[in-house]
Amino acid sequence: MKKSIIPCVALLLSTIGLTATAQTITPMKGQSPETTQQDVAACQSQAGGTGTTDTTQSGGRARGAATGAVAGAAVAGARGQQHEEAYDRMDDDVKQEYRRNQAKDAAVAGAVVGGSRQRQDRREQAKTSSAASSAYTSCMQQRGYQVTP
Repeated sequence: MKKSIIPCVALLLSTIGLTATAQTITPMKGQSPETTQQDVAACQSQAGGTGTTDTTQSGGRARGAATGAVAGAAVAGARGQQHEEAYDRMDDDVKQEYRRNQAKDAAVAGAVVGGSRQRQDRREQAKTSSAASSAYTSCMQQRGYQVTP
């Protein structure tokens, strides 16, 4: 009776320990619960963690738009200073409108770039997560476990 409980306990412990990865670990060589826990920890460490941590930040478009707006206004001011004589004769409202238009255009471009970078970061994170999951599964299988999603 004691031998039939050990695999059940090992399966239960490994399932509880891996709820974040949503995988079921079944010992195929009669490993003890302690051995299963050690193997799980070793394989997670070798694979680079569980791969479930989401480090991608949101708001890439907003950050890009804000950066673009600041840059656009700065560029507009610098361009105005290049043509100092004509720029000094212009009405302040015209100068303000010019800077506003330049900032708006740069903000649109910044939003596009920010969104693109955010999508690229998410794709790279998905690849890394997939590779870590694959490495973990391979490690556990080499140690004599059946891994099912």
